[in-house]
Amino acid sequence: QVQLVESGGGLVHSGESLTLSCEVSGFTLDRRAIGWFRQVPGKEREGVASIGKGRKFYVESVAGRFSISRDNAKNTFYLQMNSLMPEDTAVYTCAVDRDQAVYTDDLYLSSFVYNYWGQGTQVTVSS
Repeated sequence: QVQLVESGGGLVHSGESLTLSCEVSGFTLDRRAIGWFRQVPGKEREGVASIGKGRKFYVESVAGRFSISRDNAKNTFYLQMNSLMPEDTAVYTCAVDRDQAVYTDDLYLSSFVYNYWGQGTQVTVSS
């Protein structure tokens, strides 16, 4: 059974840091594309960071503050979030590409690539 379980969310103050983890079971990460998405009520889900084709992709609003990484030995990947701001408040969800396909760069921050999704973890940043 495929499972993606996020952890590490919580309530922090502006300027602080959090690290989210996504532990994967039921298959191995191998070279699969992985991503982190976020969503706030009333808005569309947004791709935040991803790794695909051995490269890292970030939405402009988090570039330089967030860092995505993976540990295939632990079948886990991470999102290090620094200098958090109130506008980063959202439910963060991890996702993995089942098919190990290759996509154009612009797709790695879109839902199109990803087949497996976690349940999400809340990140709240107070001002």
